[in-house]
Amino acid sequence: MLANADREMPDTLKFEGDKQFFTAALDRADLIVHGRHSHEGQPNSPKRRRIVLTHGTAALARDPANPNATLWNPQAASFEQACAFAGVPSGTVAIIGGPDVFDMFMDRYDAFFLSQAPHVRLPDGEACFPGVPARSPQQILAAHGLMADKREVLDRAADVTVTPWRRPTR
Repeated sequence: MLANADREMPDTLKFEGDKQFFTAALDRADLIVHGRHSHEGQPNSPKRRRIVLTHGTAALARDPANPNATLWNPQAASFEQACAFAGVPSGTVAIIGGPDVFDMFMDRYDAFFLSQAPHVRLPDGEACFPGVPARSPQQILAAHGLMADKREVLDRAADVTVTPWRRPTR
């Protein structure tokens, strides 16, 4: 689960090591992509170029609340068109969710970083991918051709880890 039943990330799921890993990855990205309800909520957030998925725009539009954000309706424009509109036709893209956004890019990821906090329970929470819990996140990533790489410990006391799932080079 990546959020509680109210679609909010509770404090019990927030760990300093995970936050540092996430922030560093976003700082290296050229573009952030997320849904309307997802946002990293960090001091640098307004400075980052981003694409926000929404059905509330015809195709592509500037976000009136954030000059660095593009509103994108994926039913009306391609991802490549959205990137060009955002002024980022190439580079590193960080997809930060939610579940439907993750699912939309499953077959395009070069890498997906799966963080896990095994001692946190979120009954009736929002799953990280459609299809969880019937299948595990690992099964879903593997079904899309990604392979687990070496796990890194982010918080030893809480047993929080991150595993890169990478697409084999062709």
